[in-house]
Amino acid sequence: MNFENLKNTDPEVYQAIQNEIEREQNNIVLIASENYTSPAVLEVQGSVFTNKYAEGYPCKRYYGGCEYADVVENLATERARKLFGAEHVNVQPHSGSQANMAVFFSVLKPGDTILSMSLSHGGHLSHGSSVNFSGVFYKIVSYGVNRDSGYIDYEEVRRLALAQKPKLILVGASAYSRSIDFKVFADIARETGAYLMADIAHIAGLVAAGLHPSPVPHADFVTTTTHKTLRGPRGGMIMCRAEFAKVIDKTIFPGIQGGPLVHVIAAKAVALKEALTPEFRDYQAKVIQNAKKLAEELVGRGFKIISGGTDNHMMLVDLTNKDITGKDAEIALGQARITVNKNVIPYDERSPAITSGIRLGTPCVTTRGMGSAEMTEISDMISSIIENNNDPEKITRLMQKAQSLCVKFPIY
Repeated sequence: MNFENLKNTDPEVYQAIQNEIEREQNNIVLIASENYTSPAVLEVQGSVFTNKYAEGYPCKRYYGGCEYADVVENLATERARKLFGAEHVNVQPHSGSQANMAVFFSVLKPGDTILSMSLSHGGHLSHGSSVNFSGVFYKIVSYGVNRDSGYIDYEEVRRLALAQKPKLILVGASAYSRSIDFKVFADIARETGAYLMADIAHIAGLVAAGLHPSPVPHADFVTTTTHKTLRGPRGGMIMCRAEFAKVIDKTIFPGIQGGPLVHVIAAKAVALKEALTPEFRDYQAKVIQNAKKLAEELVGRGFKIISGGTDNHMMLVDLTNKDITGKDAEIALGQARITVNKNVIPYDERSPAITSGIRLGTPCVTTRGMGSAEMTEISDMISSIIENNNDPEKITRLMQKAQSLCVKFPIY
């Protein structure tokens, strides 16, 4: 992209952008929650729509001059409904957390009980962490994964739901590598009289491509981010049954947000159109293939994957048998230009600041065009870096190898 105006007016920010371009190009990014948008999405997000205030909804705005803002918002909602088969869609949430907040505020009162996945077992901050608004306003009951299998314990979920009578059951995760059976959760919700909410922020692209079961036929509410596997701009979205359309829209505006980010909504529209193509489905299939291959290769090198493998785009690696913490592994891999994030593992004895694991995902490397051969090569590098994390010369050689691989697969 051309940044000549910025270069002249703000050289410091210009240089930061150039450095970020270099960082993204020359690092193998395995962060499961990140991806690279298409050039078209970048162009639209940087468009003149950033100038427009458009409080309200199409044809019901509180500002004049919104006719073209209406066009892009209608396109985004129509494409999302078609892509996911949803009865109602709101594309205005600024983030996934605000999408979640809107659902909570729509049907819950402070002090109501939410049954959700424990953050330490793979859940998300906005699903009830004590340091998050969700944990402050609501009573949180947590379910997790089986210690031996690493899979969600559906019987535990049912037992907790029957005992605690939650007002809302929340299903979704940020560090869980297996397919989720939304129908089982729906059956439990019906049995206990709870609302069912699914947060598919991580797997939205897989769901859109028909490669992961969809919660839309089963859940009252479905929230998602529009980045990650969906490959759109950073933002959020809510899908719900038609009966909840008015309360969801009212909670987003004027409830918790003011003017929507029209330039981001326009970029969401572009990404959603891309997601409706056969090429997008092929891409998502490759994301899963690469994740399975990477997990398989790591297991073959003595790494333990929570649940033994993956059905989606990510995996959680238990490093307890490698004599290294998640924090130190993140640092060592970063020095060799492989970007990951430290992550707690279920029943972790270390703190979230240190952790016993790392989370790996394949959306970014797949977007770059990497395949099975590169997953083998990357697993070799990860293994060598972990085993030689105190050998600067070895790390330097592996960094050069990682850089060479990046050059072969440019982002843009």
